[in-house]
Amino acid sequence: MGTASFRFIDLFAGIGGLRMGFESIGGKCVFTSEWDKFACQTYRANFHDSPEHVFAGDITRVDADSIPAHDVLLAGFPCQPFSIAGVSKKNALGRAHGFRCETQGTLFFDVARIIAHHRPALFLLENVKNLLSHDSGRTFSVIRRTLETELGYDISWRVVDASGFVPQHRERIFIVGVRHDLACPVDLDSLAIPDARSGPRIGSILHPEDGTERPEHPYTDHDGRVARKYVLSDRLWEYLKNYADKHRAKGNGFGFGLVGPEDIARTLSARYYKDGSEILVDRGAGRNPRRLTPRECARLMGFDGPRSAGFVIPVSDTQAYRQFGNAVVVPVIRAIARHMKPVIMKTIPVPIAAE
Repeated sequence: MGTASFRFIDLFAGIGGLRMGFESIGGKCVFTSEWDKFACQTYRANFHDSPEHVFAGDITRVDADSIPAHDVLLAGFPCQPFSIAGVSKKNALGRAHGFRCETQGTLFFDVARIIAHHRPALFLLENVKNLLSHDSGRTFSVIRRTLETELGYDISWRVVDASGFVPQHRERIFIVGVRHDLACPVDLDSLAIPDARSGPRIGSILHPEDGTERPEHPYTDHDGRVARKYVLSDRLWEYLKNYADKHRAKGNGFGFGLVGPEDIARTLSARYYKDGSEILVDRGAGRNPRRLTPRECARLMGFDGPRSAGFVIPVSDTQAYRQFGNAVVVPVIRAIARHMKPVIMKTIPVPIAAE
């Protein structure tokens, strides 16, 4: 039995990247919501919760009343189109306005209704960078007005590129909110971000293939070399090269991303399972490149450290690529959690029992 400093909930949890960041500063997860059955499989394999923990599926079917009390809300909600209707028209029709109207039918609505019901001291929301510019900025305007004006939170947001933490360019927006009456907002602009120029390189997350790493089936063979199935076939490699040549001739930048040990990769996407084209490992002249293995993806996203294999991957390669491509970069979340911790400690003074 230990002591946890605060309780938090994990919405749109994926495989638990947000949770890992906030557990690292002493938080206890009391509620998880994730609808994808394969993501749930990976999540459950890595987090062994006490009986008090509640695990729910589709958050749109969860009553806010059934969610345990919590101090911090975490949500990596998907970005969906917002239908922004005029308040006067809604009033004329006798319909609700505000976030209940403007965000209904989007998954942000479920985040907002849970915040409205539980009034947590803080929250952290994560989304793609394009949330800022979606619908010419109107989507973010609705989100900001909902959080600040209607729900009463002081918010700060920042786009963070993960390349100072891991060898991958991955820009995501993070929105921190602190309940206005607590009068101690968090400023994300003051968050220290490591310089990518001195950050890790792709070689740090690759299987070394020299016998110094313990073999891990099915990703490597008994000698620790990457399994042949991750090497591109002649047909696929030829197709990707021709595709890149065609677009280069048109002046476009489309094409595969070939990386060596000293490079920083492009963004790992959920479609990586299709052809791996955004991050292909160069195997030298005359040899076809290869995809990253799921274990290397776990390291690239910070779920594992270099040469580490502690994160359990119980699903197929296809599902693993989707899961890591949709995930947050764990070291980024740890940094944000540490940045938020002084305010969390100031607003949550009494430690709670932890399993």
